[in-house]
Amino acid sequence: MDRRLPAVAQQLLLIERELRVLGLWGIEPPTPDALASVEPFCVDTLRFEQWLQWIFLPRMKAIVEADLPLPAASGICAMAEVVYREARVLGLLDALRDFDALIESP
Repeated sequence: MDRRLPAVAQQLLLIERELRVLGLWGIEPPTPDALASVEPFCVDTLRFEQWLQWIFLPRMKAIVEADLPLPAASGICAMAEVVYREARVLGLLDALRDFDALIESP
């Protein structure tokens, strides 16, 4: 088992919490077509917070639960910084930055 898995699982919960606190957590899932985008972060069909909620978090939770290898790198915070240029999302940016650091730690 990768020693980072418990910390990654905790970080995923923190990311979800930040999305909820910011009012960015959706109730209705996007359409199957929107979820099937082949563009990075589904930029052509989803808002970034939708991508986090409906694609990133479920995939990462599945990896953690199945004890599969973690990705070799993560640049999610950099994308979030481009998308969110407002101060109200600092907690979310911190949570994503910490996730990136966990993934990239040996």
